[in-house]
Amino acid sequence: MSLAEYTAAQETAKGLEQVIAVVIPQLQQFTQAEAAARPAPGKWSKKEIIGHLIDSALNNHQRFVRAQQGPIEMPGYDQNFWVEAQGYQDADWETLVLVWATINGNLARVMQLIPAEALQQTCRIGNHEPVTLEFLVTDYLDHFKHHLRQLQVSF
Repeated sequence: MSLAEYTAAQETAKGLEQVIAVVIPQLQQFTQAEAAARPAPGKWSKKEIIGHLIDSALNNHQRFVRAQQGPIEMPGYDQNFWVEAQGYQDADWETLVLVWATINGNLARVMQLIPAEALQQTCRIGNHEPVTLEFLVTDYLDHFKHHLRQLQVSF
């Protein structure tokens, strides 16, 4: 593959894989109690943040695959409801970390496979303005890192 063929999606996928590899051992060091502690009333615990990142990966997986077939309109989701409805606060921390790493590793693989011409497909999520698939892919890593910073891990 020539440099000209290397897409933003492939670069994002590589960055996602690197962050996952660096962060896994740090997450595994948190105890169940540390992972369940909320930094302040009304704020998500580490468990809930990782759960949100699982939800985000699953929602974006659908977007990344479906948009390759043409313009899409997909629903948004109420992140607080999803976190609460799935009971991440009471889930086993080790299991959450494994699911988080596995799903995001798969999402990185999906990103790598997106053809360059598909990256310009239009995507409308909920009531937001349309964006390109390329924007969704690259924004995913920014969102991912934002929440990892809340966990106070380095990457």
